[in-house]
Amino acid sequence: MSRTRCVAIIVRGIVQGAGFCPFVYRTAMDMGVLGDVSNTEEGVMVRLKSGRETIERFCRRMMTRHPPLAIIASLEEIPLAHFDPEDFRILKSRRGRKMLTQVPPDLATCQDCLREIFDPSDRHFGYAFTNCTNCGPRYTIIEALPYPMTGPLPP
Repeated sequence: MSRTRCVAIIVRGIVQGAGFCPFVYRTAMDMGVLGDVSNTEEGVMVRLKSGRETIERFCRRMMTRHPPLAIIASLEEIPLAHFDPEDFRILKSRRGRKMLTQVPPDLATCQDCLREIFDPSDRHFGYAFTNCTNCGPRYTIIEALPYPMTGPLPP
């Protein structure tokens, strides 16, 4: 069994407004990892406490199974001297002085949302503005960076 490590991973690229933080949360829950995730001026920061192999698997999963809108340019791992989380959480966005993150473009409505719009039994039936984390406006509606984290945690 590997020794427990504490690290911060800065994920750069188009990772805000793309469902990336909820994806990281679900991945952490699935893998039993402790820590947190938040949007920052550089991208997304993931802080983890786990064994080396688990952290490596976690990073591989971020790189290979991320949401369709996300484009990862780089991962930077920074050792943390002290980090003692009790669970895994999505934190509010962290603002800094120099904004380096990128905004995803507006995208056409995806097939899942179109299915909802045209399904008479769906609550979104006929609602032309239906969109999800995989489609819809991003660039035209964004008001601030880092992308604000609001609402309940994902299921």
